[in-house]
Amino acid sequence: MATIDSNNAAQQALFDKLGISTTSGSKPNAKLGNGNLGQDEFLKLMTTQLQNQDPFAPMENGDFIAQMAQFSSVTGIREISTGITALADEMKKMRVATASNLLGHSVLVPGTTARPDDKGEIHGVIDLPAASSTTRISFSDKVTGELLHEVDLGSQPSGLVGFSWATIPPEVLAKGNPIQLEVTANTGGGQQVLQPSVFAKVLATSAVADRTNDIMLDVQDYGEIATSNITKFR
Repeated sequence: MATIDSNNAAQQALFDKLGISTTSGSKPNAKLGNGNLGQDEFLKLMTTQLQNQDPFAPMENGDFIAQMAQFSSVTGIREISTGITALADEMKKMRVATASNLLGHSVLVPGTTARPDDKGEIHGVIDLPAASSTTRISFSDKVTGELLHEVDLGSQPSGLVGFSWATIPPEVLAKGNPIQLEVTANTGGGQQVLQPSVFAKVLATSAVADRTNDIMLDVQDYGEIATSNITKFR
């Protein structure tokens, strides 16, 4: 009677018949491309297993079912991964399209440079770290340094405080120069200068090819700002 090969020998013979190398450092078989089993390779492997199994100890049905279930799981995961990648690309396109709707609108950014909007007004926000007894805002021509206007907000509670200059003279609007803001407040330790946030116009949008896939806004006077850093727009 012929001697039956051991499990390891039978497995190696199976791999050799399929052209699958198990030697460390060897190149993948050309039929398998990158070395990953596809559907055709899997079916061929199962057929060859059936042809070369030990007739005195055939594989149990459960073993074949487990292999098929494992292959189905791997295939399903691969399809899901491909689908998620395609969905991410589509969502990126949608985000660019959505961000393009901000063109011509204004977004709130930290800064002291402001320009009148289409209505000839300037709007902004101050984040007071504590309640203030006095709060003042001065508006100056950023080119000439001329003081143009002052707003006295008086005492204010801590938190966000909105401000605006809605009565900008026509001659100031006609110059078209950027406006420099200075915010001072007394929160108990004397007058101190605070950083305001102002609404600035969005000039363009663009996508960034990085891991965050963030959308960038080209904001007037402030350059590129990620949409993830924008909290308000008008």
